[in-house]
Amino acid sequence: MPNTVRKTVGRVFLELSHTIPNLRRDFPEWHLGRSRFAIWAIDVDCPAVRQQVRTAETHLSDFLLAGYHRQPHITLSTCGFPSNKPEHADDFGEKNLKAQILALRQACLSPFEVEIGSLGSFPLAPFLYVRDTTNSIAIMRTCLNSSKPNALREDYTPHVTVGLYAGTWPSETVGRRLDAFPQDDTSRCLVTRISLMSYAATEIGGPLTTIADYHLDQAKVHWHESSPFNAESSL
Repeated sequence: MPNTVRKTVGRVFLELSHTIPNLRRDFPEWHLGRSRFAIWAIDVDCPAVRQQVRTAETHLSDFLLAGYHRQPHITLSTCGFPSNKPEHADDFGEKNLKAQILALRQACLSPFEVEIGSLGSFPLAPFLYVRDTTNSIAIMRTCLNSSKPNALREDYTPHVTVGLYAGTWPSETVGRRLDAFPQDDTSRCLVTRISLMSYAATEIGGPLTTIADYHLDQAKVHWHESSPFNAESSL
């Protein structure tokens, strides 16, 4: 990962005096009774990356919230709550999904490689940096957010989350622990598909379930479970 990117993210992290704690509770004011929240992500749940995450998690264990079970992944876009009849601004309907798939097909993306390594931190969570020399991640994010351009954050950093901070820890203390982590352990993953995933809205850090995969070389969608939109035949 280029030093300029690491320094920028690290500077933002250290500008805050403390980490931001995560709370293990239900958030009914957010999910409003809706059960699942959907995202597009790159699934990097392979032995090499799992080991990297476990090593980093052990290194930071006394700072982290227990019970983080989310598989290693690179989030590309947050979609919303899948719904056949969207009512709320953060509902995700068949129309949204069709627009995303169309944009991905028009982009004609090919499989590409990412490099995962180096430990960094956001105020809420530590992570492993992801390097993509092909700019494919940026292109996919544009495709997936084409109908909601305001969702494209300029400060987006491709990453694999290690865990969630459990308390308000001094940033300098956490920073020293991050600096003590061996930064030369990297792995490479060939990305041939991206995945539409969901997680239980009532559970912080709960596991991801794959709804469908979009295969880059075929520009086709493969469903792992019944579509929440009854849209299999039209995609």
